[in-house]
Amino acid sequence: MVPLGSLLLPMLVSAVVVFFLSWLIHMVLKYHKSDWVKLANEDGVMEALRKFDIPPGDYMMPCGSGPESMKDPAFLDKFKKGPVAIMTFMPPGKMAMGKSLGLWFCFCLFVSLFAAYIAGHALPAGANYLEVFRFTGATAFAAFGLAQAQDSIWYQRKWSTTFKNMFDALLYGLFTGGVFGSMWPSS
Repeated sequence: MVPLGSLLLPMLVSAVVVFFLSWLIHMVLKYHKSDWVKLANEDGVMEALRKFDIPPGDYMMPCGSGPESMKDPAFLDKFKKGPVAIMTFMPPGKMAMGKSLGLWFCFCLFVSLFAAYIAGHALPAGANYLEVFRFTGATAFAAFGLAQAQDSIWYQRKWSTTFKNMFDALLYGLFTGGVFGSMWPSS
């Protein structure tokens, strides 16, 4: 067993590496560019929704009051006629990425903490690179990627977007495993 305190540096370094890798993926490689599609009449839709002053939050339409709604003829008629949508409304105003980037970095640290915790309990100091790589990389991949499928299963997100996100998670896992493997305490 390796104490968590002795893994603080690999946790921090792997979080920084994943943070910058995600920047590279989104700002340089840009294969996520097709994840979102612009509405045909974006201005008209925005103008129509603006008058409702919808507070930030997650919404569904039509939205039932529970499983019994799936039998309600009025709800079923709304669903049949459409549009059917799941929406997240964000606060209007100046676009600022600082908070989201800060939260993303905290999440990267959190994933590294779990990878360190699991590997630290499973492996001794001096474990070989590949063992450390496997434990930490698999843990990071699971944390970053496996839950992505839920959005395609339940909310109809495009599977292509989900697979791209899972590919990103695989890269994050590989890099996390590489950092931990190369920085694992020798004794």
